[in-house]
Amino acid sequence: MIHDQDLVDRLSQFPTERFEGEVFRATGVSVDPTAASINGGRWAPPPDGDPGIAVLYTSFERDGAIAELAAFLAGLNPVPRMRPIKVTLLGVSTVRTVQLSRDILLQLGVDMARYGERDYNRTQRIGAAFAFLGIDGLITPSARWACDNLTVFAENHPLTERLDVLRHEEVDWVAWARVHGIQQGSSF
Repeated sequence: MIHDQDLVDRLSQFPTERFEGEVFRATGVSVDPTAASINGGRWAPPPDGDPGIAVLYTSFERDGAIAELAAFLAGLNPVPRMRPIKVTLLGVSTVRTVQLSRDILLQLGVDMARYGERDYNRTQRIGAAFAFLGIDGLITPSARWACDNLTVFAENHPLTERLDVLRHEEVDWVAWARVHGIQQGSSF
């Protein structure tokens, strides 16, 4: 991927910090919760003639993790109904983590009024640039819940750092989505 040099230069000035804590990840029941995604998303462009950027999307709150996956599943056609999801508590540590507030995202050109939409062009460029800079953790506001999310850039995450499954549970995501108002039309 070719990076915007001005963006890379700007992002290289952001302070980094070590992170150690617990986060939640929502996945399909049979998915390894420590396996990174390479399909793209808010902070990683999908592969396009290159291997893409492998990321692990997590949330600091259980409901934040569920909200992200429920919103994705609710947008599928047809909407999957009968499969539960797995919510896993992970113990994670990162070496070089950057935290971006809503104000900083605005300064970086992210349209916060459309942050919850699936137009990821700007955020993917930011995430790809951070991955290029060797950042292994990115803390950002959730687009779906009132909490922060931690994105782990798998290829930059040292093997000596923590990524442990602490516990997991199965959740009926359709019932959860109904209770929390995440719906697609009258599908639910």
